[in-house]
Amino acid sequence: MIITLDEAKQWLRIDHNDEDSLISTLISAAEKYLVNATGNTFDNTNELAKLFCFVLVADWYENREMIGKTSEKVRHTVESIVAQLAHCYYSATTT
Repeated sequence: MIITLDEAKQWLRIDHNDEDSLISTLISAAEKYLVNATGNTFDNTNELAKLFCFVLVADWYENREMIGKTSEKVRHTVESIVAQLAHCYYSATTT
C-alpha cells in the first residue's frame, strides 16, 4: 500500500467517515493505475509515488464524473510523475 485511508483523508481534508469506502476504492485504483502506467510496484517509502496517489485520488474525488481519467488541471502533473517514476525505476534496474 502506497497511501493509507487516513493519509488520503488528511490530504483531502475530510474528517468524517461517510465516504471511507469510496476513498479506499480511489486509493486502490490510483495504485493500480501507477502499476499499469509504469509496469512497476511501489510502496509507501517512495515519496513521488505517494504524491502521485494523493494527486490522483484528490482529482478523482473532486471530479467524480471523471473517475478513471484525469482532469485537464492535473493531467500534466500525473504524466510527469509517471514518467519520472518509470525512468527512476528503469535507471535503478540497469545500473
